[in-house]
Amino acid sequence: MFTRRFFLNLYGMKTFNTKIRHFRTLSEMTQAFNLPKPQHPLICLLDYKDIMSTTEMLSTHFVTDFYSIYYNKKEGCSTSYGQTSYDFMEGGLSFISPGQPIMCLHSVDSVEGFALFIHPDFLRQYPLDAKMKNYGFFSYSVTESLRLSEKEKHIIQTLVSIIDDELKTSIDDLSQDVLVAQLELILNYSQRFYKRQFLTRKLINNDLLNQLNSLLSQYFNDDMILANGLPSVQYLADNLNVSPRYLGDMLRFYTGQNTQQHIHDKLIEKAKEKLSASSSTVSEIAYELGFEHPQSFSKLFKNKTNKSPLEFRASFNN
Repeated sequence: MFTRRFFLNLYGMKTFNTKIRHFRTLSEMTQAFNLPKPQHPLICLLDYKDIMSTTEMLSTHFVTDFYSIYYNKKEGCSTSYGQTSYDFMEGGLSFISPGQPIMCLHSVDSVEGFALFIHPDFLRQYPLDAKMKNYGFFSYSVTESLRLSEKEKHIIQTLVSIIDDELKTSIDDLSQDVLVAQLELILNYSQRFYKRQFLTRKLINNDLLNQLNSLLSQYFNDDMILANGLPSVQYLADNLNVSPRYLGDMLRFYTGQNTQQHIHDKLIEKAKEKLSASSSTVSEIAYELGFEHPQSFSKLFKNKTNKSPLEFRASFNN
């Protein structure tokens, strides 16, 4: 056994004091780390064997101006999610958007896989450029990597092999079309595989949903809303040790609503409780629930229940 390191997204983790290097181009990064020169100035595929050969890259924290996709094929790397430890026994894909810090993680035994870097300029004038914001997993944290089944591994590796072959072929007027098409397939398959992962990790995600509801109940019952207003999505994600985008995607998968809508549902439940069990005015209840203007509270309540707060109170008392 010996120790290797591979790169993962630091998003959502505590910041560190180490100086972060910033790379704006692929050539700048590969030159700095003595890596193979990219066959294309805007897209680069590296084997982990090349990455492992450069000790400087293994010890550097850095940020780039391009998209990164990391694939770890072998078992042996572990990380934590809340108070639970998870490994990458099935093989893992991690997605990092431009501007997110990248760090190294220790791993037992050798690491096999690839790193695919795509500069945003490579996607200009292609529909995929506008679609990139829809792939929420580029904003997930390290603990939310995509674990692949054997069949899924084969699909991803096949598509990456096509990209590798294309990059090693002389560039012509269709090269970019072919590469963008393969990249889009990788991302669409990854989106499908994440939906499968939500299903297979249902027990873990149900626990996360229960934690979310408990956190919201505590927030409302402890009157934190009076001091701080409605809880933000970032506040909830931080307390649940997940990224905001993963939390929203998980909720949308199971409930059909995003995090903000879920917060509003819990708020309305608390409002109904106050309207039915107290003699406070609507304005007083609105204030207790963190609303500066009662009209905003009444509008939200009616949107959610099809009744005004006064109509709800009247129907409840009949």
